[in-house]
Amino acid sequence: MPIIFDDDKQNKNLTDLRKQEEEELVDTLAQARYGVHPVHLANIPIENDALRTIDEKEARELEIAPFKLLGKDIHIAVHSPQPDKLENLRKFFTDHEYIPHFYMASMFSLNKAWERYKEISYARESKPGSMILSEESLRIIDSRINNIQDIKNTILEIEKDNIHTTSQILEIAIAGAVKVNASDIHFEPEENTVRLRFRLDGILHEVMEIPPSAHKFINSRIKLISGLKITASSIAQDGRFSIFIGQDEISLRVSLIPGAYGESIVMRILNPKSIRVKLEAMGIETKLYNVFMREIKKPNGLILLTGPTGSGKTTTLYSFLQKIYSTEIKIITIEDPIEYHLPGITQTQTDDEKGYTFLEGLRSALRQDPDVIMVGEIRDNETAKIAVESALTGHLVFSTLHTNNAAGVIPRLIDLEVNPKILVSALSLSIAQRLVRKLCIHCKKERALSEEESSLFYSMIEKAKSHNKIFSEYGIDTSSPFKIYDPVGCTECNNTGFHGQIGIFEAIYNDAKIEEIIIKNPSEREIKEVAKDQVSLSMKEDGLVKILKGITSYEEVASVVDFYED
Repeated sequence: MPIIFDDDKQNKNLTDLRKQEEEELVDTLAQARYGVHPVHLANIPIENDALRTIDEKEARELEIAPFKLLGKDIHIAVHSPQPDKLENLRKFFTDHEYIPHFYMASMFSLNKAWERYKEISYARESKPGSMILSEESLRIIDSRINNIQDIKNTILEIEKDNIHTTSQILEIAIAGAVKVNASDIHFEPEENTVRLRFRLDGILHEVMEIPPSAHKFINSRIKLISGLKITASSIAQDGRFSIFIGQDEISLRVSLIPGAYGESIVMRILNPKSIRVKLEAMGIETKLYNVFMREIKKPNGLILLTGPTGSGKTTTLYSFLQKIYSTEIKIITIEDPIEYHLPGITQTQTDDEKGYTFLEGLRSALRQDPDVIMVGEIRDNETAKIAVESALTGHLVFSTLHTNNAAGVIPRLIDLEVNPKILVSALSLSIAQRLVRKLCIHCKKERALSEEESSLFYSMIEKAKSHNKIFSEYGIDTSSPFKIYDPVGCTECNNTGFHGQIGIFEAIYNDAKIEEIIIKNPSEREIKEVAKDQVSLSMKEDGLVKILKGITSYEEVASVVDFYED
């Protein structure tokens, strides 16, 4: 009778033997080496509520499995219960108001527990990388929320009814911020409370205070969906996730930093609708708009934007790219980070840790045969030189530079060791911009000018006239008494007196006089003097026009430009 070998059966027997040996080893080492009890998870039920206290990715990385939750007592299986590891885990679960109890388990046991993650019915927002708002939250937002006070009232009502979950509070905060057009959400822990604040039109507004206990769960939820390490609380972390409101996908960029009373969380809302603003609607006066159109449609040249963080440079750059986009040209961007995804454009993101800097990105982009390149920022002399050379070799290059105004671009580039003789041919346009809040059309209040304001305005107008700038072309009648407006505040504008933002611009383009002075290594003041006869208004003149037209207030413009600077 022939002997038949059953390989499958033999392999199963070997696997079972290895499992048995591993479990016996755990029984031997648990108490003797680590001072904890052993646990065999294959023989006991795994509770879903226990597993939900940490996501699967983190559990696998840490080689742990919470398996039982009774009140605040949580029982956790650990593959290698080293003292320092247990201390970190104890801190994590204690911070989340659990009382941890540790056990040693084999990898076979842990794998049995991890398989249960597939069966857990997570709330939809728990998927790493995205959050899909529940129908209930969408209904609440649509029916109740129109301003910041409504967000506060809604969250307080949910808390009072004791029907809320951490997820729903977070949903209301995020979707409410989108509804009121906030750009950032801040969770700021203090000694006895946590402040929730929104940035609206560039200004932070306090929404409400939330208890630290709720913040701990919100913190974990944000880390989970952002793909961050849940147990790491002493290091800065950056992540990103998307939310879905109906058919719209909105990205949020997340930053966490450790603080004295917990991790501070800031979420930047990257709403694609905010970059769909047409260039014509950004507050660019007609003559300057025509200059922009002329320069961005050239086949080559260097166009630089300047302005502080939050001055709208990214929006302007994207507007330029969308204005010139065509299927016949190739556009590549190098950004830090990619804030908005633009169809039809190749976008890359820098990664300093991997050596992909703006400089390396620009070098790589040039090998891709582009027609247009956007470099997020020129930070060093090598990047500056290559950007200039690219503009001279048939490429249109957009970028940003740190200077206070348009006149500062040329001295800054020369300071970055760009040859002035080459710069003459490369630089097409230097733009400076600021953002100011627009007065709410429902509640703004007219007032007369003070003597100081009147003297300042007429002095500015006379100086502008001496350089052939005619204010009647901008809708300003200089022969009539001026009137300006102040903010008041109403329900339409969250009681701020302002609604939305508009740009204040100035630009210097490369004409014969500018070219002549560049090779002399000019100062900022010398460039300003030469550029005064160009067609466009200076930034403070542009601000004056927007004040006199009732678009914004004197205080708003004075907060971003110096009216008394010569």
